[in-house]
Amino acid sequence: MSESFDLEVNGISYSVTIDQGKNLLSVIREDVGLTGTKEGCDDCECGACMVLLDGQPVNSCSFLAVQAQGRTVTTIEGVMQGDEMHALQRNLLDAGGVQCGFCTPGMIMSAHALLDRNANPTPEDVKIGLSGNLCRCTGYAKILAAVEKTAAE
Repeated sequence: MSESFDLEVNGISYSVTIDQGKNLLSVIREDVGLTGTKEGCDDCECGACMVLLDGQPVNSCSFLAVQAQGRTVTTIEGVMQGDEMHALQRNLLDAGGVQCGFCTPGMIMSAHALLDRNANPTPEDVKIGLSGNLCRCTGYAKILAAVEKTAAE
């Protein structure tokens, strides 16, 4: 059964008509056309699909799109400040915390939510805040350093 509704993504309202069982990740990528959010495990294990729903991190692979009606979705594309990279994006690049880049959007979204709720996280807070995100390339040290640098700024 299909349902039509407006989905707010990054401050823009998109009219979508989708199957009620379609996950938010698929709608963001296929119906809205924003491909920065990645599909990794499709089982809430890796965090590559992390988006913010009303400011809270959500694995969009397991969240039904119809549940996002009337709520605000923020994807990696919505993090930039105009044409300028967000400090998290810039610091990840500067620290060398990006290798293949597949996990990066999800990492940034989780870190963004962490810093929004805790502007001065401890190193342990950062580890906990990113614990739902897996990276197979970097070893995490540079990612953690970038988040800590962003918090210090």
